[in-house]
Amino acid sequence: MNLSIRQLRAFLQVARVGNFTRAAEQAHITQAGLSILIREMERQLGCRLFDRTTRVVSLTPAGRRLLPVVERMVTDLDDVAAELGAEGDAARQTLRIAATPLVSSNLLPQVFASFRAAHPQVSLRLFDADLRDVETMVAAGEADVGLGFFFKAAPGLAREPVGRFHLMRVAPMDGAGERGAVGSAPWSALRGAELVGLPPGNPIQKVIDQHLAAIGRADAQRTAFNFFGTLIAMVEAGFGTAVMPTFALAACRRHRVRTDVLTKPKVGLDFYRITKRGAYETEAMQALVATLEKALPELSR
Repeated sequence: MNLSIRQLRAFLQVARVGNFTRAAEQAHITQAGLSILIREMERQLGCRLFDRTTRVVSLTPAGRRLLPVVERMVTDLDDVAAELGAEGDAARQTLRIAATPLVSSNLLPQVFASFRAAHPQVSLRLFDADLRDVETMVAAGEADVGLGFFFKAAPGLAREPVGRFHLMRVAPMDGAGERGAVGSAPWSALRGAELVGLPPGNPIQKVIDQHLAAIGRADAQRTAFNFFGTLIAMVEAGFGTAVMPTFALAACRRHRVRTDVLTKPKVGLDFYRITKRGAYETEAMQALVATLEKALPELSR
């Protein structure tokens, strides 16, 4: 026996109305289609469910026994479907974003402000964490999207670029530069500089070290810090010069440091969003990605 929900609803409709023609009209199907559903249901159950005359359709004893069971099944199904639909609507109206600390504090406030102005019905929840924790949260379903410099996709995650930043020099302010202005400088300008940076194992630092090697600074001994915010503060305090992506410009402008995009070569780094592979992408998610793609170019210069 393999009764369908369409058959159960057709049975209820006829039982309540007592007329195949009116039941078909209310169910928005043809009378012939409704009759086929009932006949197939009776065939599977091995008994008649309705007594049919030219004037009236009434339940048989078997139909009367079946009626409360079908009513309960259909009601329970409708109740659960309504609850799941409400939960799904609530989930679609909440976006959980995981991002690294500097992204969270310097890029996302402006992006979130623009997004909320255009989509006030969507609630945004931000989790700031290091890069590996961002990946873990997305993989576990604790965050809908992760943002950062992901040089390769972790197993089970999908990765797509949403922006591009360039490597820049962050140096102590020497009094000649204008605070907040972004200049340019060749990599060769770093040959004589005292350098500070991220730990050698950091993926961004690995890219930086490749280009430092080209100017003879591959083996330079440098003090390392885990976070860009710390690096910027140490540069301001005169402990050295750092190289980092231009996504840190907003943070740099709050400190007395000089920023110059590095050239010869100009090195770009893609900024990615990661999601759980196969996860459904809501309209809210699509709108957030569109807001990011529009805002990030302005925030990188």
